[in-house]
Amino acid sequence: MSEPITVEELSELMKKAAGVTVAPGELQERSDSGFDALGIDSLGLLGVVGELEKRYGTPLPPDAERCKTPRQFLDLVNGALVAGA
Repeated sequence: MSEPITVEELSELMKKAAGVTVAPGELQERSDSGFDALGIDSLGLLGVVGELEKRYGTPLPPDAERCKTPRQFLDLVNGALVAGA
C-alpha cells in the first residue's frame, strides 16, 4: 500500500504530535527504549497514531497506541500498512 514509516518520520511525528524532540539517530540507537524514557506518554503516542491515520486515511491496529518501544511501534504499524490495514 505505502512505503514503510521510517525512524526519521517517527521522529518528526513525535515532535509534531507530542512536542518531544528526539533526533532520528538517537531514536534509532534507542529503538528498544520505552517511549516513556524518550519523553512520550500515552497521550503523545495516541497523537502520533492519529497523525498516521490521517496521513494514510486508514485506521491503525488498536495495539499501536499500546506499543512500548519505537521498534515495536514501527514493526506493528509498518506491518499493518503493508497488509493494507
